[in-house]
Amino acid sequence: MKRREFIGFLGVGATWPLAARAHQSNPVRRIGVLFASARGRNNDQQVELLTRSLQTLGWTEGKNIQIDYRWAKNDLAQIETLATELLELNPDVILAQTTPVVETFHRKTRSTPIVFVAVTDPVISGLVASLSHPGGNITGFSLFEPSLAGKYVEILKEITSGLTTVSWIFQAENPFHLIVGPFLEAAARRYGVELISTPVRSSSEIDAVMSSLQDKPTVGLVIGGETIFTSNIDLVTSLALRYRVRTIYAFRSFTVAGGLISYGNDVIDQYRQAATYLDRILRGENPSNLPVQAPTKLEMVINMKTAKAIGVTIPPTLLASADEVIE
Repeated sequence: MKRREFIGFLGVGATWPLAARAHQSNPVRRIGVLFASARGRNNDQQVELLTRSLQTLGWTEGKNIQIDYRWAKNDLAQIETLATELLELNPDVILAQTTPVVETFHRKTRSTPIVFVAVTDPVISGLVASLSHPGGNITGFSLFEPSLAGKYVEILKEITSGLTTVSWIFQAENPFHLIVGPFLEAAARRYGVELISTPVRSSSEIDAVMSSLQDKPTVGLVIGGETIFTSNIDLVTSLALRYRVRTIYAFRSFTVAGGLISYGNDVIDQYRQAATYLDRILRGENPSNLPVQAPTKLEMVINMKTAKAIGVTIPPTLLASADEVIE
C-alpha cells in the first residue's frame, strides 16, 4: 500500500469512531403512545397537536425521535397486550391516555417514565402520591375537578323547567364512575333532584338507556368523557337528537358533532401540555419532580341548532356565559 493511501486509510479509520460517538451522543429517542380508544377523528387531532408541539420544542419524527402509536379499541385485554408490547420496545418515555391505560403501566413498570392525559383523579386512583409531588415514574394532566359535577346539574336545571331527574350513564369498566359518582350525588341532593346512574358496555346499551328517556321533559342526561362515548360521538349525539334528550357532555367535540351543551376541560389542549413534559423528561428531568396539572381551561359550548331541534329554550344568561355558541 502506498504511503498516501495508508495515511488516507488511517484518516478514515480515525474519524469513524468520532462520528460514531457523535451519533451515539445524540441518539434517536423513543416515545410510546397508547390510546385506550380506536383510531378516529379525535385521535388524529390529538396526534397532530402532539407532533406539532414536540416539533416546536425541538423534537422531529424521523430526525431525533421515533413515536410508536398503539390504539386499544376500548378493549381492556388489548390495553394489557399493547402496554407490554410498547414496554418491550424500551421507550425513553410513554404517553398514556385514560386511567385504565395508566393503571396498566403502573402495574407493569416503576422505571419507565409515564406522562398521562385524560385521567380523572390520579391520587384517588393510586397512580401518584400527590398532585404537587407525584413521587414515582408517573405524572401528567388530569381532566376532572369536583366543581364540574355541580355545574352539570346546574346547567341541566337552567335549561329544564321543573327538572326532577338527572340520568347519568358511564362506562362500566372504567373506574371514572367511582370518583365522579359521589360528586354527582352531592350535586343532585343540593339541587333537589334524583340521580339515576346506569353503567353501559356497548352502543346498544347506550341506545337502550337514551331511548328510555325519549320525550321526558323533566329529565336531563349527563355523558362523561370515557372512551366508549368519545369513540362513538356521532352515535351518541344522534341518539340524543332522535330521542329529544336534554344532554350535557364533558367535551366540546360532542357539541361540535351535534350535542346540545358541553362543559369541561379542553382535552385536546392536554396533548400540547403533555409535549412539554415529554420534552423535559427526554432532556433529563425526573417525572417524580413534575407536578400533576389540574384542569385550567374549562369551556362551555352550546349548539343552538340542536336546542331548536329538540325544543329547548336556552336562557339568555346561559348564552351570555358560553365560551362558544354554534348556530
